[in-house]
Amino acid sequence: MNFAIVGCGFIAKKHANAIRNIEGANLIAVCDRVPELMEPYVDEYGATPYTELEEMLMNHKIEVVCICTPSGTHAAIAELAAQYGKHLIVEKPIAMTLEEADRIISASEDNDIKLAVVHPNRFRPVVLKLNEIMEKKLLGSISHALCLVNWNRGQEYYDQSPWRGTKEHDGGVLMNQAIHNLDLLLSFMGSPTEVFSMEETRFHDIEAEDISTGIIRFESGALATVQASTNVYPKNYEESITIFGEKGTVKIGGPNALYMETLVVEGLDDTETESYINEVKADPLGMPGHEQIIRDMIDAIKEDRQPVVSGKEGKQALELVLAFYESAEKNKPITLCKGDTLHDDNPNNITRTDRKIYI
Repeated sequence: MNFAIVGCGFIAKKHANAIRNIEGANLIAVCDRVPELMEPYVDEYGATPYTELEEMLMNHKIEVVCICTPSGTHAAIAELAAQYGKHLIVEKPIAMTLEEADRIISASEDNDIKLAVVHPNRFRPVVLKLNEIMEKKLLGSISHALCLVNWNRGQEYYDQSPWRGTKEHDGGVLMNQAIHNLDLLLSFMGSPTEVFSMEETRFHDIEAEDISTGIIRFESGALATVQASTNVYPKNYEESITIFGEKGTVKIGGPNALYMETLVVEGLDDTETESYINEVKADPLGMPGHEQIIRDMIDAIKEDRQPVVSGKEGKQALELVLAFYESAEKNKPITLCKGDTLHDDNPNNITRTDRKIYI
């Protein structure tokens, strides 16, 4: 299967490496307005460089396009690529507005192509184990959850490109860093109905927020507290999700949420508990998430099903972030439209544990 990458900045390298690691997958084209940025992909991968997107899309050999440009540009690129019949892998967030997300989803549906959003944390071994625990309902009814992203990003991180930290093309800590954890939180907890949030820009010269704290009420009645920041000194401190149920408590954590730090479940004996914890500890990273996303796209095309992280699920994470932003701006709770939970949003009637996950 032949791939192209649009946007040859930092994240494009992960896509290129992932494609190279998959037998039968080929990176045959790259597109960027800055020719020098494409040189490594020409030299290392043999990709054909293009400075004009539509010229690249006219290459009928390209089957899948990975969109790695600034977030505010995703919609226009995705719409054009879909019109040329290319399947789409879109870096997070899917877009910067719900209107743009809807345009991308509609373009994929109208042109009968597959659409995946890059939320690679879905494929982490610890997340798969927690999925198993949640789907078996081992925790019973859920009371509340705690979602933390306390990371370090220096000013030099934001100074790398003029679009970083802007509200139009990037967003702040919620949109850029914490959206992955929020995506996981939604997959575990279901649909949110109400949020309240406060945010500030404390330590960085950027337009968007570098610290945010909020509360979510879910359709089930459960609550969650979310805290996200890039102000932590001197390095990443914690990324974690803790879920508190009537029959158990589970925490996935560490600096990058790779380990099962707490697992106490009624009826789960010591041997079973240690098995969950040790299986994750033996290989906490698993196969790289971008490679999982790309392998899943290949399978989705072959099996004619939706990718694991579909456009609609990418939109739900975006909607939650935008609700946080609106709440902080208006200093009041925001009600979200009632809808199906993520566990029910499954057009193929495939459970998460049934879908092919590469470990």
